[in-house]
Amino acid sequence: MLAKRIIPCLDMKEGRVVKGVKFVNLRDAGDPVELAAAYDEAGADELTFLDITASHEKRDIMLDVARRTSEKVFMPFTIGGGIKSVEDIRMVLENGADKVSINTEAIKNPNLIHEASRKFGNQCIVVAIDAKAASSSQSPVTSRKDSELPTPACPPLAGLPTNKWEVFTHGGRNPTGLDAVEWAKKVESLGAGEILLTSMDRDGTKDGYDVELTKAITGAVNIPVIASGGAGKLEHFLEVIVEANADAVLAASLFHFGELSIKQVKEYLRDNGIPVRL
Repeated sequence: MLAKRIIPCLDMKEGRVVKGVKFVNLRDAGDPVELAAAYDEAGADELTFLDITASHEKRDIMLDVARRTSEKVFMPFTIGGGIKSVEDIRMVLENGADKVSINTEAIKNPNLIHEASRKFGNQCIVVAIDAKAASSSQSPVTSRKDSELPTPACPPLAGLPTNKWEVFTHGGRNPTGLDAVEWAKKVESLGAGEILLTSMDRDGTKDGYDVELTKAITGAVNIPVIASGGAGKLEHFLEVIVEANADAVLAASLFHFGELSIKQVKEYLRDNGIPVRL
């Protein structure tokens, strides 16, 4: 088994790190570059910056954050939010990021995944999937061809099966009608090298990762899947790795506000037979 990665996530809004519950009620968590340096010192395996309102507010990508972070940290980091083109990806990588994360634009223009993977290599192309259980999203979940990938919100429809998850865009604002498992398969076929999977139902709740959702995705693809949304205690990290075969675990508020440390999580996983880098 490859070493499992522990990845702090820095959700960004207007240049500051924020954290909320289920993508709302955001509170300030600090300066992104200062936090990045602290996590580098603490032994994080990677770091992810996500500008959670960039697509919704039509804001530019975070080149300054990428550049300043690359000057201070030595671990790999990913930049996501507001990326719309191959040129955007090139600029992010040239400013020091190791990977880019694409969500909204990947759904609007799936060919971007293919073009970016071909140009830069799939190792640096992460597709973020924000998913909500069909029973809570109340929108139709369907598998569609590339030409039919939707951008508008879907009309509400009750009575959906509970083992389906719908993909959302624009920081969790817009339902797409896409089935998360089918979309995961599609992005892999287009050249994505990794999936960042966030359960919107669990985000910020500290109730644990959505094991069922994560297991459905890891069972459908052969690329690494990062589990995100819901970490609340040490057992949650172990659970999603053992039961859902997550390749990496991502958390935010637990780390930002000092409830758990990177070292605590890694030592707990090691003591339970999970390979980690210490």
